[in-house]
Amino acid sequence: MRAIEQAQTLVISGAGLEDGLLPEGMKADIIDASTGIHLLCGTDHHDHDNDHGHTHNHDPHIWLSPENARKMAENIYIGLSQSYPQYADTFNANYLKLCGEFNQLVLHARQTLDGLSSRKLVTFHDGFSYMAQAWDLELLHSLEEESGSEASAGELIELCELVRYHNLPAVFTEKGGSVSAAEILTRETGVPAFALDMAMSGDSYFKAMYHNIATLKEALGWILAPMAEAAAIP
Repeated sequence: MRAIEQAQTLVISGAGLEDGLLPEGMKADIIDASTGIHLLCGTDHHDHDNDHGHTHNHDPHIWLSPENARKMAENIYIGLSQSYPQYADTFNANYLKLCGEFNQLVLHARQTLDGLSSRKLVTFHDGFSYMAQAWDLELLHSLEEESGSEASAGELIELCELVRYHNLPAVFTEKGGSVSAAEILTRETGVPAFALDMAMSGDSYFKAMYHNIATLKEALGWILAPMAEAAAIP
């Protein structure tokens, strides 16, 4: 927190994620990476590994859409170039390199996920809406489970019925998150649970996203699909 208070420029994810976390009276230039991104509604209440639980009016997990993540990179590139024009060429080169990686990710996702035999999701974290939207998946239900707010018996019964009704091949938890409700559902329905990565661990963003693509392919089943045409994010 002391480093934040002393910063000249601060980059935030935005979309409400840092609400209540930033100290009052900050003099730093703030670069909001969510600028220009269409936000989805969300009512999650969680602390993201800190002691500042808060409620979001919008789902703040915007980076789980590669297109949104590219826009976030663009916002950061523009903001840093304005704050530190002497390094603009370096920022530009790094941004263009990232764009190439985003294009490869989008192409890989389309080639892989166009061939899913099921496109319906039940998740035990409510932050996967942008991912579902980006990859044309239908999010049937998301259940946020935290210590002190475990799923009720009624919620679990409804989820079991939902899984059976749609004949879902799998359900999904957050990597590193609570799995207690998912384990109960697996015991009751025989449907396995797979872990998706929220790309918040500090590890490579692209590693997390390629993991999610591979996990969805494995969990939802895959049939041979025509090769998707190369696609680039404008």
